[in-house]
Amino acid sequence: MEIQWIITDSDISKVKTFYEMHKDNPLVLNRIKRNINGNIPEVTKDIFWKELITCLLSTQQRSGPKSPITKFVCTKPFLLDYSLCESQSDLKKFIEKTITDFGGIRRGKTISEEASLNYNWLNNGGWEEIFGIIGDLKKSPTNETELECIETLIDNLRGFGPKQSRNLLLGLGLTRYEVPIDSRITKWLNEFGFPILLSATALADRNYFNFVSEGFQQICKACDISPCVLDATIFSSFDTEKWSDENM
Repeated sequence: MEIQWIITDSDISKVKTFYEMHKDNPLVLNRIKRNINGNIPEVTKDIFWKELITCLLSTQQRSGPKSPITKFVCTKPFLLDYSLCESQSDLKKFIEKTITDFGGIRRGKTISEEASLNYNWLNNGGWEEIFGIIGDLKKSPTNETELECIETLIDNLRGFGPKQSRNLLLGLGLTRYEVPIDSRITKWLNEFGFPILLSATALADRNYFNFVSEGFQQICKACDISPCVLDATIFSSFDTEKWSDENM
């Protein structure tokens, strides 16, 4: 049994009109610059760790331009810097206290537990896996390579399912095709006219996620818009506050 995706001229026109409305948003322009036009950026342990923390923070909480999560991530120096975490005798307790003291961020206990477990995995052979993934994406920047790397993250990182594994690599500027399908995208797809009514809660299932992702990518292909760019376009369209160089 196979599913045939048919994207009509009306569908293409609708998507392109939407894209034209939001293409000058700083978040969209930044995504094009980092993930499409630029060279794949260097990823250090510090950079990877900060993106990992950012993903855990935003798992069940909005991260708009002026949200507590964005403010936390933009602190300078970063409050959960990798080198700072390395010096802690009780990392879980340190992370939970830092998040709680900052205020406005939910799930501090869960995030601290997942982060500390991921820290342990990374420092017990995991970093070799991570830099192997980065090397694969640089050598072969294809949809298939992205999927293989995503599966490695899902299998090894706590708190990283289909959505946040994609979010992690996308945020690092390493991917173009696989995007973190979330409630914003499912809402947009439902309004767009996706052939079945989508449920954001069902996205935790890998097979369901991959089905929705394939449909999204087929739309992007027909419209000649990169999935990572349409993702940024949709994401930014829901924000009433503006993105800037500082809060990105």
